[in-house]
Amino acid sequence: MKTIDELKNEKGEIDSNAIKQIIPYERPFLMIDRVLNLDKTKITAIKNCSANEEFFKGHFAGFPIMPGALIIEGMGQAATLLLRYNLDNHWEKEVLAYKIKEAKFSSPTFPGDQLKYEVTMLGKDERGALMSGKAIVDEKVVAEATMMIAVVDRREFRANASPAYK
Repeated sequence: MKTIDELKNEKGEIDSNAIKQIIPYERPFLMIDRVLNLDKTKITAIKNCSANEEFFKGHFAGFPIMPGALIIEGMGQAATLLLRYNLDNHWEKEVLAYKIKEAKFSSPTFPGDQLKYEVTMLGKDERGALMSGKAIVDEKVVAEATMMIAVVDRREFRANASPAYK
């Protein structure tokens, strides 16, 4: 298994195929197209909001905007990448949303927009991390939130899950 640093290209970016090797998401739920920058305290990632996205067809009919919950999900995925970058043997862990606080939405995101997620780690211990995130379109903050992300042992977590996953 490659380390996260080994998945970065020569510019230090991580493409969507490499992202899927780090976090267990696939389209249409993968909300990050590329990581522009990743260090131990901050991540910058982008999501290109194509008019072909399924959610635009029904939210809202005739006036498509990206659901705020999916913008927060994208921030959470960026936070997951950042936390995994800071974990030894991250593939042995599950990284889960624990708490979303102070989510705020200031402008809609439309088809054709490029969302830039900027997430900063505020603190970390063995149980998880506190993160601050922003979603930006054209240099304007469209959403922000504070997130607590939990870290648990993958085998233990899955052993306690639904019998279908044991």
